[in-house]
Amino acid sequence: MPAYIGWFGIVRLGLVQMSLGGIIALATSTLNRVMVVELALPATLPGLLFGIHYAAEMLRPRWGYGSDKGGTRTPWIIGGMLVLAISGVSAAASIALMSTNTAAGIFCAILSYIGIGIGAGAAGTSLLVLIAKITSPARKPTAAALVWTMMIAGTALAASLGGRMLDPFSMSRLVSVSGSISAICFTLAIIAIWGIERLYIQGDQPGAEKQPHSFLSAMRDVWEEPEARRMTVFVFISMLAFSAQELLLEPFAGAVFGLTPGETAKLFGSHRTGIVLGMVLGAVIGSLSRKSPSASRFWVAGGCFASALGLFALASVGMGGMGAFLKPVVFALGMANGTYAVAAIGTMISLASVGKGAREGTRMGLWGAAQAIAFGCGGVVGTAAVDVARHVLGSPSAAYSLLFAVQGVLFILATGLAVRLTSAAALLGQDQPSELSYNASAQAVGEAGARMT
Repeated sequence: MPAYIGWFGIVRLGLVQMSLGGIIALATSTLNRVMVVELALPATLPGLLFGIHYAAEMLRPRWGYGSDKGGTRTPWIIGGMLVLAISGVSAAASIALMSTNTAAGIFCAILSYIGIGIGAGAAGTSLLVLIAKITSPARKPTAAALVWTMMIAGTALAASLGGRMLDPFSMSRLVSVSGSISAICFTLAIIAIWGIERLYIQGDQPGAEKQPHSFLSAMRDVWEEPEARRMTVFVFISMLAFSAQELLLEPFAGAVFGLTPGETAKLFGSHRTGIVLGMVLGAVIGSLSRKSPSASRFWVAGGCFASALGLFALASVGMGGMGAFLKPVVFALGMANGTYAVAAIGTMISLASVGKGAREGTRMGLWGAAQAIAFGCGGVVGTAAVDVARHVLGSPSAAYSLLFAVQGVLFILATGLAVRLTSAAALLGQDQPSELSYNASAQAVGEAGARMT
């Protein structure tokens, strides 16, 4: 039985993440546009549905605990993808229903977006845990970069394919296109995941815990682990800063610099391009981090600090009206964000198996829930704060610049947390198995903390 998965296997797991991103892409982009433009509904509606999707992802710890208890991840991945695919189609059908019965369509859409959150949470959490368990420590950073890059490619490919298939537009065509893409993505995910876990993990292991434990006791045990707790806070603060800028970038460019919708879309594309390149850079640095604790600290903390500098620069560009610097600053910010994002995912994958007992899924679920809460809060609080700041300050440039500066401060706080997190992780050793005794792990963390102080 092979000890660790090879690159071909990692690409197969990436195809699952790519399929997941492909289904979500239509629900979070095309369907939003149809509600606002074709149906002339308030823009708040898709925003609330998007928030419901993230609220449902707060159940990630429960799904992760379930996969820990059962000892296998594949059923949760397949089941989650099935729920996601069905919910994606039903979301499109709900939009079509809104055109004839708005109230009934909104009710069905709420149920559909809850299903999208549940499916994405169940499949995504278990997939990350599986990657953590069967990928060698030296390959985990690069695997994280590859899998996340494939997810972005999946969203782009699904959006492009859906756009071509939707013309000429009709509600019936919207439902059929959504169904086709969901079916393709689900089938691809099944083919990609089939047999991988059985090949690399033997009997893992409904009896891995010597004593049965409840979900609440598992959560309590994980929260008592210093590294898991610190990682949760780090994910929340950094993702809060990251998510808020996503919704502010295009309105900022339009309100402050007068860019057209097409120009702001290109600007956002430049940011996305920077993210992909930053992920590649993060993968390279992550490979080096296995050989040097200082490289590990730079990999995670450096991405956070660079993101903070990019946001401060963006605030300066807004206050100074320096339109010529807007695109290069946004591109540089994207590279910093990409380096940070893949560093955070790589660190989560590496730390998932460090701690008490076989609780990788519970840990990963806790961190996924922190990310979901941060994204939901970032979208709502960020956009609302801009409206308040514009009213108080009387200037769009001042309002957006203030918000970007606040997000930069959040990334500075995340930088400090990342330094402590990666220092302890390096001393613990990221290649330790999940069966590492809790006492030994806690002792190592304590020694790490003593050295850092």
